[in-house]
Amino acid sequence: MKFENNSCLHHLHIGLLINPVAGLGGELAFKGSDHQQWQISVAEQSRAYQRCYQSLKLLQPYKDRLNFSCANGLMGKQLLQDLDFEAKVVYQTNLPTQAEDTIRAAQALMQQNIDLLLFVGGDGTARDLCTAGVSCPVLGIPAGVKMHSGVFALNPESAAEIIYKLMSGSGVAVEQAEVRDLDELALQQGKVRAQFYGELSIPIDTKLIQQMKCASPETDELVQHEIAAFVSERLETDVVYLFGVGSTCAAIMQKLGFEHTLLGFDAILNGELIGQDLNSRQITNLISQYPCKVILTVTGGQGVLLGRGNQQLTPAILQQIGRENLWVVATPHKLKSLEGRALVLDTGDASLNKAWCGLIKVTTGYEQEQLYYVGQ
Repeated sequence: MKFENNSCLHHLHIGLLINPVAGLGGELAFKGSDHQQWQISVAEQSRAYQRCYQSLKLLQPYKDRLNFSCANGLMGKQLLQDLDFEAKVVYQTNLPTQAEDTIRAAQALMQQNIDLLLFVGGDGTARDLCTAGVSCPVLGIPAGVKMHSGVFALNPESAAEIIYKLMSGSGVAVEQAEVRDLDELALQQGKVRAQFYGELSIPIDTKLIQQMKCASPETDELVQHEIAAFVSERLETDVVYLFGVGSTCAAIMQKLGFEHTLLGFDAILNGELIGQDLNSRQITNLISQYPCKVILTVTGGQGVLLGRGNQQLTPAILQQIGRENLWVVATPHKLKSLEGRALVLDTGDASLNKAWCGLIKVTTGYEQEQLYYVGQ
């Protein structure tokens, strides 16, 4: 990412708030990072720190135009110090941090007359901002296991680009966006349903901000059954198939006679279920023994292919499996709802994202396929 006309940039006062434990449950096949006891003490252990580093590193050339207020330690100060940004600490906490720390830090930042609250986390972190009563514009760098809300940039690079646009004074629209998080009671009953928790004001750019996740309409069910019939007839022998998150993948599993793990990865080999709700370590073990293909779909309304709810597929695992062994399935309605936006890769590895861009084949029905573009 390279920007021009640096001398014309305006000063921007940003409040930075990092949830250090956000996203740590992804590789472990947890459905979120909330209500877990995480013991982290250094930046290398924090996925959120790494994601924020990717974003603010791009803005380092403009540090004389950026003023930061933040919380101490891994909630903000350490990262800004590592990147040589000046920052004022307005909230002190100890590790491990709790939701209450996010709420109190957000309230402390609001008292600093900031232009933008940049936060790093997932839907749970966004919920905490609603609880804190945040009224200024916010922008989320996605780092959680699940991101149903419409308050996140597509990826760390997109967040940096939005901040640059705000500095350039080019005029960025601001709108209210919904904050949603999984209904844990419904999840216990076998249903995936996002509950509404409030709205936050965000700078809008449809190419850089992810849309709110949408459920598949009932009219998609018939097409999903067609996709399921097509895929089930073409599974190869002695190949492990990993079935990812989504109702279309669940329909295929049902066609094969198995119940799909909600928000998880299941493995089938030669018509037998050999693994359920697999974490990254278990997937690594499987792909070391067998050829492997991954069947996955895109998030409705967002178009994210990798990086939302499927962090069990680490960059190392994806490199070993190979792009050619991704089998993407999606209904025509889901692709049409993207309105021409590319499918999104947000693996956490910028070089992998770039290498895997381009057209990919998508199964959209029985013996029906489309070529669709994958971007970053």
